[in-house]
Amino acid sequence: MPDKLPHGKVCYLEIPTEDVAKSAAFYQTLFGWKTRKRGDGATSFDDATGYVSGALVTGRPAVSTAGLLVYINVDSVAGALEKVVPAGGTIVQPLGVDAPEITAQILDPFGNILALYQDPT
Repeated sequence: MPDKLPHGKVCYLEIPTEDVAKSAAFYQTLFGWKTRKRGDGATSFDDATGYVSGALVTGRPAVSTAGLLVYINVDSVAGALEKVVPAGGTIVQPLGVDAPEITAQILDPFGNILALYQDPT
C-alpha cells in the first residue's frame, strides 16, 4: 500500500448492521474481507485488496435502495450469487439485467444494498 492515498480515492466505508458478527461473516464469505478489533473495541474490516477499510456500525438504518451504489469486484458474479442466500443475504437484481456488463445487486443480511461486478475480460 502506498504511504499516502491518492486524492479522491475511496478509502473507508461504514456499513450499518444490527449484528456485527453476522455481518462480518457475510462479507468474509462473499468477498474474503478480513475483520479486526480497533483500539476502541469496534469491529473494522479490510477489503481483499487492503486498500479500503471500514467499520461495521450499529445504530444506523440500512441503506436498502440504490442511490449511491457501491460495486464490489468479484471473480465471478454467478459464483458470488450462489453464496448470497446461504450467507443470509438476498438477491434483488439478478445477473444479466445490465448486459453486456456482468453485474447483480444484493442486500446484505440487514438490508444494505450492494452491487457485484465482474470484469468481462
